[in-house]
Amino acid sequence: MLDPLSLAVGAGLLAAGWVCGRFVPRRRTGSARKLTARCGCGHDLALHDRSTGTCHAESSRRGTHGLREWVQCNCRRYTGPTPLEDVFSPPILPPDN
Repeated sequence: MLDPLSLAVGAGLLAAGWVCGRFVPRRRTGSARKLTARCGCGHDLALHDRSTGTCHAESSRRGTHGLREWVQCNCRRYTGPTPLEDVFSPPILPPDN
């Protein structure tokens, strides 16, 4: 048997769920925020040379007379997390030196 109190509680929960779904903003997940391994300079591992460690990225800054100019990143060594392929499988071939 269904008593009126249980029906009222169920209807209240249904209404509260509808109001929360309708008016509360959703969190953005997925492609909006990707986690990538970055160095201290803010650039990805792909922009750093594996042998020397220097960063090949360029950034813009305000130069003389307020004009923008492109300068190379000052980073000299990758300081981000170690890639998994370097941890679990060392290089098989001899180095290029």
